[in-house]
Amino acid sequence: MREVLTKNAARNIFYGGSLFFILIFVGLSAHSHWYIQNVSTDHAGLNESVAKGKRIWEVKACINCHSILGEGAYFAPELGNVMRRWGVQEDPETAFEVFKGWMEAQPTGIEGRRQMPQFNLTDEELKHLTDFLLWTGTIDTQGWPPNDAG
Repeated sequence: MREVLTKNAARNIFYGGSLFFILIFVGLSAHSHWYIQNVSTDHAGLNESVAKGKRIWEVKACINCHSILGEGAYFAPELGNVMRRWGVQEDPETAFEVFKGWMEAQPTGIEGRRQMPQFNLTDEELKHLTDFLLWTGTIDTQGWPPNDAG
């Protein structure tokens, strides 16, 4: 075996290695796409009400204060597991009533506490937002948040 790497051998190693890792990258990308489409997306739980609730979440810029599944601001509580924390994850009607009561009580006016603005949402909008938060509570977050309070 030669002790010197020739130009041809170096070029072949470069092209061979590049091709190998490009194939690995393409394969992993294809697998990621398949996994997202077939395994990790909850097609049955995603309905029109959940989509409208997410739209309200975006339009009202809830993410500017709250985090959801670790994404967003940390000024206000994590909301990805809020329905479980309130003990209403399995009861959508009670979840709506609890959420509606919470939203209508804002701002609390307690001195020295962070205050959530009053958004004056309709019952229909509150129902959609409740459905969105119930849906986020069903996502397997693999242990996130690290504690119940987020």
